[in-house]
Amino acid sequence: MSDLRELYQEVILGHSKSPRNFGKLEGATHTGVGFNPLCGDKIHLQIRVRDGVIEALRFEGSGCAISTASASLMTEALQGKTVAEAEALFKKFHEMVTTPMGQPIDDAALNKLTVFSGVREFPVRVKCATLAWHTLHNAVSETSETAKTE
Repeated sequence: MSDLRELYQEVILGHSKSPRNFGKLEGATHTGVGFNPLCGDKIHLQIRVRDGVIEALRFEGSGCAISTASASLMTEALQGKTVAEAEALFKKFHEMVTTPMGQPIDDAALNKLTVFSGVREFPVRVKCATLAWHTLHNAVSETSETAKTE
C-alpha cells in the first residue's frame, strides 16, 4: 500500500509543480471563480462548450499542491466529455473523497483521479481537492457566485 501512496503523491506533486491546462482560455463560453477561505486557494476556471461537449478547459489562480493538482487533473479528465458526463464525474469524485476511511469506494470511473482517494484521511484537505470541481459546477450551471468550500 505504501508503494501506491508514493505513486499517488508523485502524481499530485507532478501536477502541482507543472499543472496542465494552466493559463487563460481564449473563446471561453463558461467561467467560474472558486475560493477556499480556509487556506486561501483561488481558481478562475474557463471552459469552452460547443453542442453540450467540453472542448477545452483551462484554469488560473493559486493554491496548495492538492488544489492545483486537482484542477490540473480535472481539466485533463473532462476534455471531450459532455457537460452531463462532467457533472456525473464530479459526483463520483465527491463521493470518493468524502467516503469515510475504512469504507469501500467506487473508483472504477475515476481513472487518474483516484490519486485523491487519500485525502479522505484529512477532511480539511477534501475542500482543497474539490474546489476546482465546485467551480466547474457553478460555471456550467452559469451561476455567477463564487464557489466556496466552507
